[in-house]
Amino acid sequence: MGLTKAEIFTEEQNEIASIAKVLGHPARIAILQYLFKTEACICGDLVNEIGLAQPTISQHLKELKNMGIIKGTIEGTSVCYCIDKDNWQRVSGTLGVFINKKPFSIDDCC
Repeated sequence: MGLTKAEIFTEEQNEIASIAKVLGHPARIAILQYLFKTEACICGDLVNEIGLAQPTISQHLKELKNMGIIKGTIEGTSVCYCIDKDNWQRVSGTLGVFINKKPFSIDDCC
């Protein structure tokens, strides 16, 4: 993380930030939504579905794969991608715990 001084933050804080960064692009959200809908696809399907160039889709797939949210298997000349269910459970659990935190209950704040 370089300039953010990741070492001064907890592992949980760094994990949440990494997840948020990967999910912070609408194309990646569209890719995930498509994968949830179809349960598997090849890169060409995503190009047609999302409307971005193949190299752009490939870069977004790489980011999602590096985070472990998706996995891919080679089938001939294509790569078939799908949601990594175990890692998705971990990612959604981590985000869920953070997002579902209740704010303090002081009525006269701000």
